[in-house]
Amino acid sequence: MKNNTVLCVLLLMVTLHSIKAQEKQNVLVFLIDDLRTELGCYGNDVVKSPNIDKLASEGTLFTRAYSQQGICAPSRISILTGLRPETVGIYDLFTPLRSVHKEMLTVPKYFKENGYKTISIGKVYHHGRDDVESWTNFYQKEPNSWVSQTNLELIEKFKKEGRENTRGPALESADVADEGYKDGRTTQHAIQTLKELKNDNFVMFVGFTKPHLPFNAPKKYWDLYDKDTFLVPSRNEPINMYKNALTNWNELRAYYGIPREGTLDDNLTRDLIHGYYASISYMDAQVGKIMATLDDLDLRKNTLVVFMSDHGYKIGEYGAWCKHTNFELDVRVPLIISNNYDSSAPKEKQVSEALVENVDLFPTLVEACGLKMPDLDGKSLLPLLQDPDMAWSDGAYSLYPRGKDTMGCTVTDGSWRYTEWRDSKTQQVRAIELYDHSNDNPIAVENLAGNAQYGQVEARMRGLLIKKFPRTTYSFYRQ
Repeated sequence: MKNNTVLCVLLLMVTLHSIKAQEKQNVLVFLIDDLRTELGCYGNDVVKSPNIDKLASEGTLFTRAYSQQGICAPSRISILTGLRPETVGIYDLFTPLRSVHKEMLTVPKYFKENGYKTISIGKVYHHGRDDVESWTNFYQKEPNSWVSQTNLELIEKFKKEGRENTRGPALESADVADEGYKDGRTTQHAIQTLKELKNDNFVMFVGFTKPHLPFNAPKKYWDLYDKDTFLVPSRNEPINMYKNALTNWNELRAYYGIPREGTLDDNLTRDLIHGYYASISYMDAQVGKIMATLDDLDLRKNTLVVFMSDHGYKIGEYGAWCKHTNFELDVRVPLIISNNYDSSAPKEKQVSEALVENVDLFPTLVEACGLKMPDLDGKSLLPLLQDPDMAWSDGAYSLYPRGKDTMGCTVTDGSWRYTEWRDSKTQQVRAIELYDHSNDNPIAVENLAGNAQYGQVEARMRGLLIKKFPRTTYSFYRQ
């Protein structure tokens, strides 16, 4: 009898623990690599993204969301610290956060300290094991995607020849299951982890590498598209642009089959666009599998879901590729937030044109989970889930360095983009750019800085930039 009583008490305690856990807000963040707003829910009628579109139909889609830097490592550090790159002092691909900031507060560190299970699956930080001690569950990102035996042999041949860069082709469409490439395996691990932690409070980041190069995806996703229908973007550079505003996109040139100099011909351009779109559809399918698991486990009702990208991308515009600039295409990102836990939050799609930033993720998660707000650069976006049209920020800010002594500081007000290229130490302005995006065209056509017709606009945008980046007192220090 006594043993039965003890057993009943233990079962009751487990049940109460489970109920208590389920009463609290969980978090699932899909952090995507190199994805611009190239989705059906953002108005692209070519890209097949049904699962992301469905998520958008159940939450708030932000049309004016921006990354703080158009490059992977600093952008992801900014997302995970809630601090801007200029606060952290890291602007390059080569410096892990914990190599210079041993105790800086991060999303996983803060939530772990507050009793949450914190889970990293796939590519979350750029440097695989950066901040690893802040995660209770850590799934090391894998090496580059699976490639065919032919391409593996090609890579080995390059190594034997002593080539400095031994990357294989930029494209591959193997006839394999989703798990034949690493995002499929990331999905499997995420699903298994959700099943194991369904009775715990968790903050889970799932980092998908696609559509990052190489554009490798199972053949069935390539078969969704007819490359001959793709329009080749204009290769015209913006008139009067700053000479160093664009790059030579060496990230793509490092792959086999890509010319070392010059623009790409129409056929190769269409092939790469095909690969980019196929990679998006492949990634979209993985999102769908994880969301279905969330529903099957009855976790959707108390899990805030965020879908976001670290930065944007160019697919041939200006005759250029990849990111690494301050242009709209490289800093504008998709952002979707769905919060079923808040009973007053809308359960149908709503759209917000508010100027929001990736640095806002950390405070949004803190407020959603009812925790004390730390000192962060971003601000919570939860009010916009209640009123997507409310007055919000005047500008969204990004930056990008050129060389060791030049920093490009940029701001958008949603219609105009204003950029100053400055000496990193003295703040002396070396060049100014002003681009008109008032017709919702993400392409920069002509630098209108110095044009008397737009003098008032330029003065207003200059004032907006200086609010965040003062010319005389600010220094872009580097770690």
